[in-house]
Amino acid sequence: MATTETLDYPVLQTTDPESLGKSKARKKAVQDVSEMSDYELTQASSKGDMIAFEEVYNRHHRRVYAICLRMLKNSNEAEDLTQDVFIQLHRKIGSFRGDSAFTTWLHRLTVNQVLMHFRKRTVKFEKTTEEGDTPVQIVRGSEKPSKMPVVDRIALDNAIKELPNGYKNVFILHDIEGFEHEEVARILGCSVGTSKSQLHKARLKLRKLLKRKAPPRLLARA
Repeated sequence: MATTETLDYPVLQTTDPESLGKSKARKKAVQDVSEMSDYELTQASSKGDMIAFEEVYNRHHRRVYAICLRMLKNSNEAEDLTQDVFIQLHRKIGSFRGDSAFTTWLHRLTVNQVLMHFRKRTVKFEKTTEEGDTPVQIVRGSEKPSKMPVVDRIALDNAIKELPNGYKNVFILHDIEGFEHEEVARILGCSVGTSKSQLHKARLKLRKLLKRKAPPRLLARA
């Protein structure tokens, strides 16, 4: 008696024509950007062309990482900063005018980003003269807070917390986070003059607080 077997054959999956068309278009776009100059890529990227920006990343991320690693001496930090550099690059790429080589411009951007990282990582406490100029270190060892005794660091943190909000906000943004006065003014919605004035008052107030409450060894000799 004959039997009939049902054989299950794989069903051919037909590709959606629209998806296939997009895939081909992307492959062509990737091929096209590989032939573009750095300047052409920056112009395309500034108009929102992410394929062009990916090409910028592919061409230059190793160079950026090498700069970060040389300055930071730490591979994990260098990897993080490399990503930060390209995020910043995406924001600023439209400002590249081609007056110099793109690699030179990107090198400068990378170095500035690493320096900003140092400024954010290192808290600098300063004192000012009554006229607000000639800043000098206000606290011993504060150029390397991670090396300071825990008690001293706590004293500094507590002193900052006692600053009036206006002084504290400007002090943290300028002296700790590393923003320029123009940026502080924009963030806080005040004038540049107000930012400078409040920073000056914050430094003087902080010095008085430290003289009153901090361990004697913490204050730098005038």
